[in-house]
Amino acid sequence: MKTIACLGNPGKKYRNNRHNIGFLLGESIARSANIPLRKREFSSTTGTGTIAGQAVLLLFPETFMNNSGVALRAALDYYRETAENIIVIHDEIELPFAEFRPKFGGGHKGHNGLRSIIQHIGTSDFNRLRFGVGRPPHPDMAVADYVLSDFTAGELLHIEEILPGVLDALTGIITGS
Repeated sequence: MKTIACLGNPGKKYRNNRHNIGFLLGESIARSANIPLRKREFSSTTGTGTIAGQAVLLLFPETFMNNSGVALRAALDYYRETAENIIVIHDEIELPFAEFRPKFGGGHKGHNGLRSIIQHIGTSDFNRLRFGVGRPPHPDMAVADYVLSDFTAGELLHIEEILPGVLDALTGIITGS
């Protein structure tokens, strides 16, 4: 089973933050694949179904970003899965807004959600789907303030428009193509 960890922070306050792109994309993926997100387990909201003929667990950690690894580790232990079956969807400040790229392995580059996952699963060798949120618009703006700021209405609309490409990228990771 592929475990797709959709990173974000729980609660209305964070709903449309740049840091919550994993949650936003994950919810769209769930709708597209008809996967209900109803279960509460592993300190997360989860749903199981199939994407590209593969069984998947969609995992939305409720532990806040900085402790995402706790939830993912619990799911891996329960299903006796390994890092090779993980796909993490997360925000990436090093990519321009709305650019997305799959990646295997690498460091956390200061991303606290990835840092927590690497710490709790003991490796950085897992698949990622990085979604660009860009860098702060001016150099004196703290990165944390920027990623915790909301997307504009236009940006949210653009994310919806490019969702088919995001789904294609995810399918490519799942199928290995």
